[in-house]
Amino acid sequence: MRITEKINEGWRFCRKASDIPETFPEKWEAVTLPHTWNAKDGQDGGNDYYRGTCLYARRLSGAALPEGEVYFLEVRGANSSADVYLNGQHLAHHNGGYSTFRVELTDVRREENLLVVAVDNAPSERVYPQMADFTFYGGLYRDVYLIAANRCHFDLSYWGGSGLQVVPTVVGESAEVAVTGYPAGATGGLRFAYSIYDADGALVTAYEGLSPETVLKIPHVHLWQGREDPYLYTLRAELILGDMVVDTVTLSFGCRSFRLDPEKGFFLNGRSYPLRGVSRHQDRLGIGNALLPEHHREDAALMLEMGANTVRLAHYQHDQYFYDLCDRYGLVVWAEIPYISQHLPEGVENTATQMRELIIQCHHHPSIVFWGLSNEITMKGDRDPALLENHRMLNELCHTLDPTRKTVVAAVSPCPTDSPYLQIPDAVAYNHYFGWYGGEVEMNGPWFDRFHAAHPTIPIGCSEYGCEALNWHNSDPVQGDYTEEYQAHYHEQMILQLYTRPYLFATFVWNMFDFGADARCEGGENGQNHKGLVTMDRRYKKDAFYAYKAWLSDEPFVHICGKRYVERTEAVTRVTVYSNQPEVELLLNGRHLARKSASQHFFYFDVPNEGESVLTAVAGDCRDESVLRRVEVFNEGYRLKEQNAVINWFEVEMPAGKLSINSKVADVLRHSEGRQLFEQYFAALMPQVGESAGGFEMTPAMMEMMGSFTVLRLSSMIGMMGASLTKEQLLAFNHALNQIEMP
Repeated sequence: MRITEKINEGWRFCRKASDIPETFPEKWEAVTLPHTWNAKDGQDGGNDYYRGTCLYARRLSGAALPEGEVYFLEVRGANSSADVYLNGQHLAHHNGGYSTFRVELTDVRREENLLVVAVDNAPSERVYPQMADFTFYGGLYRDVYLIAANRCHFDLSYWGGSGLQVVPTVVGESAEVAVTGYPAGATGGLRFAYSIYDADGALVTAYEGLSPETVLKIPHVHLWQGREDPYLYTLRAELILGDMVVDTVTLSFGCRSFRLDPEKGFFLNGRSYPLRGVSRHQDRLGIGNALLPEHHREDAALMLEMGANTVRLAHYQHDQYFYDLCDRYGLVVWAEIPYISQHLPEGVENTATQMRELIIQCHHHPSIVFWGLSNEITMKGDRDPALLENHRMLNELCHTLDPTRKTVVAAVSPCPTDSPYLQIPDAVAYNHYFGWYGGEVEMNGPWFDRFHAAHPTIPIGCSEYGCEALNWHNSDPVQGDYTEEYQAHYHEQMILQLYTRPYLFATFVWNMFDFGADARCEGGENGQNHKGLVTMDRRYKKDAFYAYKAWLSDEPFVHICGKRYVERTEAVTRVTVYSNQPEVELLLNGRHLARKSASQHFFYFDVPNEGESVLTAVAGDCRDESVLRRVEVFNEGYRLKEQNAVINWFEVEMPAGKLSINSKVADVLRHSEGRQLFEQYFAALMPQVGESAGGFEMTPAMMEMMGSFTVLRLSSMIGMMGASLTKEQLLAFNHALNQIEMP
């Protein structure tokens, strides 16, 4: 029988070791898995986190090994590439940092063994990802297991999978479950026994025979109904040799059907089921990607609290435990590989390998309905024949391995809507940031209307949208100020636009949580992308979190926004309240101030601001409180101050009625003198239309978006591409603009 033991304890770690050790390296750093060497430097900014080869070593005593005829090492995540050595002998190399792989140890084990795993996250032209807005944490960052098994077993060597395939099909009120077992080490005379149990552990149906393939029928099937009723069955598969059960594997699965309607959106089990949710990266503050089960559970619980019914697990394969949680809680999943940002001519094989591993390891999860082929892959253009062929290959591979699910791409905003790249998958989604990276927030809904009108047969969704917020505040928030107030306003508008368009089969907030992106230098806290609805440490739910809870959750609540924005200068201040209740009463210092109804769940109150006041919002049985304090001078602690910024926006002279570098690019370009100045300062820095810089192609659509950037913010964005203006140049540019009237 198979025995699986976790071996996370007893490891030694060395950064930048030059040679594989011959004896156990006692003096190396003692670590317990999961472990990453970028937990700190991958989140502190500067894009200087260590990327290279590090070594992990562990003793494996023969006397302590479980009894078995064959032995395998199972590594559930080693980023980005790994080499496995036992007793100095190189056994395996694996490319891809997010999937499970196994290595057989049987023939080289001794009484006393030294296991060494060399893990490498250095830049590579062969392994994805290489260019993306997140940190590529290196390490043995998931669990590692030792498996002892009979020589005859369900195949442990096939792409890290279970050795089983389970494909349920709903037929009327029943389900037909096709089961295929893949034995290894077979000597003849094998029998296969498959049993299906319901959620209470009662036997539903069973099979025993010589064929590894069969179809089991579940009468009166209990469907997997998403958040409403995520019902799971369990398959127990046994491999029998003679009178002995030599291997057993269990898998949970669910029975459901789904379809995409280009006009009406997503349907689950024949019912309209709009997918409204979030995206997730697998990291935390101070921990990196070395997550524990309690971290995964907390992430899932926060999504459930918000009311999400779907999650895009970006931009790579996540821990099997999180897919299990999605099955258990009814979260519909978009799963994908890290084919992202740029096409690597030498990385084609790796895209196929990572997709094959993703599907084979995850095919039994009922939560997964989409296989994501790529993300923002056309940043350097959408017509590259090699890029298109890579997508055709992946699309065909997905449909060959799993004809039951849909393929999808996440297109970068400027990707032309008539691109041949969009004709390859079953469905298309766009990453749009109108209202944050240029443009206006009101542009999002109409853009999708135009796409839908031009391509009525293509299912369309929104795979990313969001804006950043930290602990900055303002009563008059504007795009690019990183305030919690602007983020809340942005998401209010996005909810009203996206959630009222039924043809959008799915929408995903980018992101559920702030996450590590060491190259980032913005927002006043470097090394993170702050688009999350929850902070990276999971300790604070930003106000926008509650805007979604008001629309998506049935749990009664009321939330007063702006609790961190206590001191305000205005005599009457606007206070926003979110609730999923039909009516909210606001009390000021215990006395009735106003009562409002809002079918759209957003309640706005004008509140007298005198001295210090206590606000109480009451909605049914729910209450929430906050404090306001009137001050004469704006609290500068609420104003964004960029770390290592060339210049902050509030340092800029802005004469009334005159242009400045805090003006929008479109306003500057409307004036002939402004256009000349803009070209004088930016022509040498910005790529021309059709050219690229920093991996980004400058298209007419990109230029149109940039019109809504301020000049200063555009200079910051160009700085992320490796070019910049000095403070003196920016101040001189600003002084020249100050001489020009606003258009």
